[in-house]
Amino acid sequence: MTKIDIVEKISNQLGFTKKAASDYLESVFALMKETLASGEDIKISGFGKFEIKKKKDRRGRNPATGDSIIIEARKILTYKSSTLLKARING
Repeated sequence: MTKIDIVEKISNQLGFTKKAASDYLESVFALMKETLASGEDIKISGFGKFEIKKKKDRRGRNPATGDSIIIEARKILTYKSSTLLKARING
């Protein structure tokens, strides 16, 4: 499913125009991006949790040369689905 498919479903189910549905969806995504960028987690009941985790520096290896390198610390985004969603998917 793509963003266009989601917009069409919102438009059909709620009676919005596709433009309005697209604007609402973009607003939700923008809010989620801002929240995650600020380091705050997002928990959606019945769906799951988006969480920013910090990774430490670690030793790695350049596969082309075999040289040892240090991989810089960074932040990653993780998602963990809720038990309700897991149950629905697994039927």
